[in-house]
Amino acid sequence: MIFAFGLPSGSEWFWIFVVVFLLFGAKKLPELARGLGKALGEFHKAKEEFEKEVREASKVQTEEPVSKGSPFPTPEGTVPRITEKEESSKGGV
Repeated sequence: MIFAFGLPSGSEWFWIFVVVFLLFGAKKLPELARGLGKALGEFHKAKEEFEKEVREASKVQTEEPVSKGSPFPTPEGTVPRITEKEESSKGGV
């Protein structure tokens, strides 16, 4: 007999159902199924809300303007360095 991790298949589902039926009885099974359905629905809704928040957060993050200057302040008494790209965009040499 090989033990594998994963979902049960074939006759395993039958034996699982028999054990659940014996433990809980015929009257409790519909209540258990309803509770399981509600739990799965809430989990699905929470997952969608989480994904929506992540998408909105990444959208806000990408919409922030990118500063053209250096993130570090220029020391007093010095002139900021102009790159070739900035010089060509200003119409310089």
